[in-house]
Amino acid sequence: MDGGQALVRTLIEHGVDTAFSVPGESYLPILRAIQNAGNAIKLITPRHESGVTFAAEAYGKLTGRPAAGLVSRGPGATNASIGVHTAAQDSTPLLLFVGHVPTTSKGREAFQEIDYHQMFGKVAKAVLEPESSAQIPEIVARAITLTTAGRPGPVVVVMPKDITEGDAGDAQPPAPRPRARAGMAPDDVIQAAALINSAVRPLVIAGEMVSIDDATPALIAFAEASGAAVSAAYRRQDAFPNEHAAYIGHLEINRVAFQEKAFAEADLIIAVGCRMDGISTQEFAIPRADQKFIHIFPDREVLARYSSDVASPADVVPALQALTDAVARPTSSRLEWRDGLHAAFDAFARPGSIHIHGQVDLAACVAEMQSQVPDDAVILCDSGTFARWVHRYYRFNAPHTQAGPMSGAMGYAVPGAVGAALAKPHAPAVAFVGDGGFLMSGQELVTAVQHRLKLICILCDNGAWGSIMVSQQRRYGEEGVHGTRLQSPDFAKVAEGYGLKSFRVERTADFGPAMAAALATDGPALLHLLLDDRDVSPFTDEVSV
Repeated sequence: MDGGQALVRTLIEHGVDTAFSVPGESYLPILRAIQNAGNAIKLITPRHESGVTFAAEAYGKLTGRPAAGLVSRGPGATNASIGVHTAAQDSTPLLLFVGHVPTTSKGREAFQEIDYHQMFGKVAKAVLEPESSAQIPEIVARAITLTTAGRPGPVVVVMPKDITEGDAGDAQPPAPRPRARAGMAPDDVIQAAALINSAVRPLVIAGEMVSIDDATPALIAFAEASGAAVSAAYRRQDAFPNEHAAYIGHLEINRVAFQEKAFAEADLIIAVGCRMDGISTQEFAIPRADQKFIHIFPDREVLARYSSDVASPADVVPALQALTDAVARPTSSRLEWRDGLHAAFDAFARPGSIHIHGQVDLAACVAEMQSQVPDDAVILCDSGTFARWVHRYYRFNAPHTQAGPMSGAMGYAVPGAVGAALAKPHAPAVAFVGDGGFLMSGQELVTAVQHRLKLICILCDNGAWGSIMVSQQRRYGEEGVHGTRLQSPDFAKVAEGYGLKSFRVERTADFGPAMAAALATDGPALLHLLLDDRDVSPFTDEVSV
């Protein structure tokens, strides 16, 4: 058994059944072993290494299980690094295997050589490298365990060419180990429950671990027992049903008046499975010094970043279950405050209040899309201001239905939709992407065609890097717009050249029939929306990042 066979055998025994690869000479035995394993591992072949890790990130985000990414050394690894960073900031399980130079060539600046321990050391949870072929099962099993342990994240495994090709003997893979679960300490439960019971206006921020831990039912039970208002952290709208009376909206780059009021009035902030990222906290302005703060997160390093009244290194489900049993029934005034915030959110999320300059109203398109897709459809948003229309007007009411990079990585949505289509093959994946982001990774639609994947790409084309252009206009006036206007191809024709059906949407009325036709298509489809660059955002105080 060579090293490639040992690696693939370990993946299979540990339940890794999906891999994404841009093939490389440095790991041919791994590809051969996947081929010989038949259907045990489905191999998908994106056209760029960023597509490998973006697809694997979306797959891990939606399933809670890692997919394997396979890339070659040097340029392949650097191309793949954007998805590793995305997985790190999103707490997503991901395995990346990097083919490497032979051990005898290391340290001599060999062809395409990079020190991956330095390159990925501050981004990945771990960078592992077997020292012999026989050690491969142990190293791969450790990587799989690490990627889902505690706070999930990416793990990189470096595979020197000679070790991948070498004789691994008959080394047996270690047995899979279930993910360790940590409950909330009894003293923390008592102290947190006392803070919740004494609070007048408690407010929850639901973060990434709610999704990873399948904790939405537990969070619903806690919200109903405590009467707390619930907000969703950035790009985590599927953590809590948006129609629920406790829901008060998504913590977008822009805050709106009712959300500012909610956080101004709240006397207790409860961060549930949320790492308190910069956007959700308005660049760490939340919580204020005068607000009590309970932080539940399974990573002590994350907890140590903030001053908390209760900092519990617990998994979300057992923590919420303990608190649900411990809290007192909410007061009528607390429920009245919460209900008023939900009513404000409900009004805010209804289309029709924004003046549109162009012929396509993206708010109406999002609402129409929602009326056509099933509740379990996966909605993916690339980085860009068009995403804020989706964030505002689409209502997520089922877990594992949203994917988007908290890191703001452009080019995510199309390859992410490839991963989503594999993670949830019976639900449509709908990828919103801008004209700029599409030209970074839109070629992955060919991957969807080749592998007969069901996804819909909604390309929002305003001919500009919208958020940056708006910042230039605000700071310098129209004469200060420079380097942010884009000339693009006919995207519908590009899509047809890739081998998928495409639909051109020039007016709002065109969208409904086009969406219906795309959903009825057996395979991928693209909707090309022609937008006015004055309709950049559904917010009046647009901020770029």
